[in-house]
Amino acid sequence: MVYDEYGAAPRVAEVPDPVCGPGDVVVEVHASGVCRSDWHAWRGHDPVPLPQVPGHEWAGVVVETGAAVRRVRVGERVTAPFVCGCGVCALCRAGDAQVCEDQQQPGFTMPGSYAERVLVPAADTNVVALPDEVTTSSAAALGCRIATAHRAVVAHGGLGEGQWLLVLGCGGVGLSAVLVARAVGAHVVAVDVSAAARERALELGADLALDGTDLAAVAARVRDHCGGAHVGLDAVGSAALVRTSLHSLRPRGRHVQVGLLLGDDAAASVPMDLVVARELAVLGSHGMPAVDYPALLDLVATGRLDPAALVGRVVGLEAAGPALAAMDEPAAQAGITVVDPRV
Repeated sequence: MVYDEYGAAPRVAEVPDPVCGPGDVVVEVHASGVCRSDWHAWRGHDPVPLPQVPGHEWAGVVVETGAAVRRVRVGERVTAPFVCGCGVCALCRAGDAQVCEDQQQPGFTMPGSYAERVLVPAADTNVVALPDEVTTSSAAALGCRIATAHRAVVAHGGLGEGQWLLVLGCGGVGLSAVLVARAVGAHVVAVDVSAAARERALELGADLALDGTDLAAVAARVRDHCGGAHVGLDAVGSAALVRTSLHSLRPRGRHVQVGLLLGDDAAASVPMDLVVARELAVLGSHGMPAVDYPALLDLVATGRLDPAALVGRVVGLEAAGPALAAMDEPAAQAGITVVDPRV
């Protein structure tokens, strides 16, 4: 599936097969999640080369490996982070490929996974083998949403058993954060303007779901309900949500930003007086490197975390364009649409 201009109707087209370099692998795609980040790129909020094949959270089977690849074999079921590090810089060698300065991102800097095949560069650094317990549809939810949520609330937020997480926005990342929080024994207050999204958050284990149309009331309700959240997560990308999160935190709380702050919101103002007075932390989180996947996959393999619970429907490539366009109305979206090119 390709789009030629920002906002233009995506189309299904024949394109050349990926060319596998010495350190790369080519994967036959069996599942690819439809993500709001894809929508941002399609709408031109996050500029990408055109024409572009979107898709950056996927799972499939390796069909070709480069001559220099040592760790990955043809026939393996795999996924990869949406940020693919170069594999050779100091950051990648230290396990921080998610902030590699020479990174590649399928669907953004290179053709993505709304396709029959996708290329993974620097495969020995970026490819993640899937346990038998993890289905391909479930793994398509790991690459961006659940992996991003896990790193945000556990690694950055330090969320632990018995603590409270405030999730602002119950789309894919927000609902993933609900699942991750419950998997580590934490409590959740979920916020969204959509009643359907709030109901889904409750079904996935949120303790309380609040209407996000009155953000001042949200902050007051969170403080009254639990004394303030230990961790707040903006899963949408909004200056107003950043401020709501900070006002909802208890002293020494942590705000983690995963939603893309674009346009005027990219320079969002925050109440620094509150940050200083309560010793709050404001943290950014950008995906998760392949080396951090084992802890997440262990939660899935042992049944504490069920990515399949997020998958709402599976469609073919012909329906991928309309699914992407439907994100123009995010309040109507609850859960994940997965594209299977074989359908």
